[in-house]
Amino acid sequence: MDLKLRPNLINLLLAFGALFLITGCFCSSSREPEVEQPDVYIDESNTASSNKSPALAPSAPKTDEGDFIVQHLDIETPRYKEIDRQVKDAQLLENAADKLNKALALPRNIYLRTKDCKEVNAFYDANDGSVTMCYELMEDFYRTFKKSGIADDLAYKKMNDAVRFVFLHEIAHALIDQYKLPVAGNEEDAADRCSAYINLKELGDEGLRAVYAAADAFAIESKQGDNRERSLADEHLLQEQRFYNSLCMIYGSDPKKHQTIVDKGYLPKERAARCQGEYQRAVNSWIKLLEPWRKN
Repeated sequence: MDLKLRPNLINLLLAFGALFLITGCFCSSSREPEVEQPDVYIDESNTASSNKSPALAPSAPKTDEGDFIVQHLDIETPRYKEIDRQVKDAQLLENAADKLNKALALPRNIYLRTKDCKEVNAFYDANDGSVTMCYELMEDFYRTFKKSGIADDLAYKKMNDAVRFVFLHEIAHALIDQYKLPVAGNEEDAADRCSAYINLKELGDEGLRAVYAAADAFAIESKQGDNRERSLADEHLLQEQRFYNSLCMIYGSDPKKHQTIVDKGYLPKERAARCQGEYQRAVNSWIKLLEPWRKN
């Protein structure tokens, strides 16, 4: 894949990954978006649900002593240079940082970066407080979806959606560290659920596609024969578990709308019965954890 040939798609990727995040996730919204499911999961209705968040006692606002700051690092890989130039010219990360700074107080700076990392990765570095999205990860998502046999344009769209999910996952790590949030259990799972919560509750059909794309990537990667022992020892859940957790969050967000996930056997009925509670607990937890840091 030559990313230089598809600059507009990369612009969309970063715009969705950052700007949709900012305008939706950290500013409270009373909007209940109408969401269309991707073609792979046809929307059918069955049972109604109620997902009202409990009222939370107001907390004293925290002191704002930091900012989200964009850093454009030098690109060494030739095929990424044109994409990197367009990201800078469009000031996508700068716009995202500006909106984040208006929405959240920080105890110290968080740096937003895109770069070539010489590895397929995205990560939060607690040592310098940075969130980095690697261009190699974008390529890897594209190749992963292409290997599943889908058309080129759909592979690009799914790449965009999956990267949005990962970007929010890494933002969750940053907030957990910066705010010293209490996480009972696996932090990687908590970050997955934060990304799913923001995507599903705040970002409408764009967010729904992001969680579906992540689930699809987890399912495909689970069949690629990675070292099983290494996977079991990793801090991340197994890709199969992340696949079912993602579908559970989707189903739990609105069982009536997403009943087809169960009807077609993607999500076992026994797990589906608990998903509405799982989803609501994740939403309530993240709303309460972030509330003291919201500026608005």
